[in-house]
Amino acid sequence: MPLIVPSQLQRNYDVIVVGSGAGGGQTAYTLTLEGVRVLMLEAGRNYVPETETPMFETPHQAPLRGAATPDKAFGFYDATVDGGWSVPGEPYTNASSEKDREFWWWRARMLGGRTNHWSRFALRNGPYDFKPRSRDGLGVDWPIGYDDLAPYYDKVEMLIGVYGENDGLENTPDSSPGVLLPPPKPRVSELLVQKHARSLGIPVIAAHRAVLSQRLDFERLPAKLHPGNPRAQRLVREAMEGRAACFWATDCGRGCAIRATYQSTTVHLPPAMASGNLDLVTNAMVREVSVDAQGRATGVVFIDKATGLEHRAAARVVVLAASAGETVRLLLNSKSPRFPQGLANSSGLVGKFFMDTVGSGFGGQIPALENLPPHNEDGAGGAHLYVPWWLYREQHAGQLGFARGYHVEFTGGRRMPALNTLAGLEWLTRGSYGRKFKEDARRYYGSFVHFSGRGEMIPNENCYCELDPDKKDKWGIPVLRFHWQWSDHELRQVAHMQRTFAEIVSAMGGRARKSPETDGARAIQPGGFIIHEVGGARMGENPAQSVTNRWSQTWDVPNLFLADGATFASNADKNPTLTLMALAWRAADRIVDQLKKQNL
Repeated sequence: MPLIVPSQLQRNYDVIVVGSGAGGGQTAYTLTLEGVRVLMLEAGRNYVPETETPMFETPHQAPLRGAATPDKAFGFYDATVDGGWSVPGEPYTNASSEKDREFWWWRARMLGGRTNHWSRFALRNGPYDFKPRSRDGLGVDWPIGYDDLAPYYDKVEMLIGVYGENDGLENTPDSSPGVLLPPPKPRVSELLVQKHARSLGIPVIAAHRAVLSQRLDFERLPAKLHPGNPRAQRLVREAMEGRAACFWATDCGRGCAIRATYQSTTVHLPPAMASGNLDLVTNAMVREVSVDAQGRATGVVFIDKATGLEHRAAARVVVLAASAGETVRLLLNSKSPRFPQGLANSSGLVGKFFMDTVGSGFGGQIPALENLPPHNEDGAGGAHLYVPWWLYREQHAGQLGFARGYHVEFTGGRRMPALNTLAGLEWLTRGSYGRKFKEDARRYYGSFVHFSGRGEMIPNENCYCELDPDKKDKWGIPVLRFHWQWSDHELRQVAHMQRTFAEIVSAMGGRARKSPETDGARAIQPGGFIIHEVGGARMGENPAQSVTNRWSQTWDVPNLFLADGATFASNADKNPTLTLMALAWRAADRIVDQLKKQNL
């Protein structure tokens, strides 16, 4: 992938995009294929999955058998490089030292950002999710509805490739006919969960994940994505032809050398680069957005991490897609006489109503899965089935004691063993060793299931980030300080998760090492732990109560757009990535339209 260095910058661009992940990649893709000249700035290093992904290496070939370490929290083979919850030289702080008040901030310092790491769950927000306040009186409504975003969901799914099925369930939207790829066959453990969960009235359906279960239809899809644009169609076709179908052999979290999974680096950026309209600079730590006397964005100031030198880049439009936290930090650090409280912050809401996904887990051992014949269940590198939220009516009637729901992701099966696969069996074996331990290992391998709840968090005034008044990073840029507090709604939601998971394990004839937690505060995972940070610069109907309008365009600076999770007005139980990309495509279409009309 061709790159440039700061000395090769053009004098002026149409658009600068800060960030190369889901939002930045989607924005650059849409703009460049419409002939817009774009400069993309990425704070991390270049990353090429086709050559850097250890697809076929086994745990015994890795240091510590691939186990997690402080600098590789998800194991040695995880695709994230130079990032994580702790980035050397780039700290952040928490206002409170209490464990339940801390926020864990995950950052990926690499080309493609978090798209190299994510679970590939690609779920659509439903109609209720865009109008939560109208439904239960809590939080705020989005200024758009599901119908505004539905065409963009279709386009993103066709471009990146999402497997799944249309099930016609409440607030779990179907895709248009012919959009989804067929889901892979469920594993044995997944079929067992499905059977017993359904006996409890809990639906278990095909997961929607951005993995190619078959090759994309490169003959048909480019024309549907870019009607009337033959050059874009050709570039997209070429990119799609270069993607292979998954052959169920490796964990998606490692990255994908054959481009079967969605990563910005293998889906969005190749056609954008091939257009000739994209310049890409890596190791570019953006410090602030520059503005003129009239308050319009003129470009950005960034530091070349390789040399430590400061550079300026100019453009007609600036798009921040650096992740919700980094975008907030950029806005707050972009102070000027016209914007003394930070850029686009006349509402005082930049950094406010920060959110993450509610998370909790519970697992069990299932005797019915013991001593199965050896077989490979690696599958699509993640879930083939999942549980969508199913209690909308009971919740709306006030029967549950918490206002928003959750979906359930679960794992099981006989996948590639790791160092900890057979650790902690003493509660079952009473400490066997020698030949007996080998027999126990064969007996219990693949007989465990684990459930992970992923729930909606209601935005609250106690969750926000601001600039730390004292601390700076190694580049001299003030860092973020987080404030965090779960509400009772989230804590009661987690207690419900725990009960539900235990009931499924029991229905399967399983046993658990410990009892489910009845106190949600003891079972909820820390803020930021699920790595679904959104909010901090929410969109809305008026500038007094939001940071951007319905087009992700900041009220205060009309040529400044936000294309990451910062604009989210709420955080549904659905993973945010698909919605983030749909919003980014919609915003990019708006930019193209306004550039043509000379309004930007």
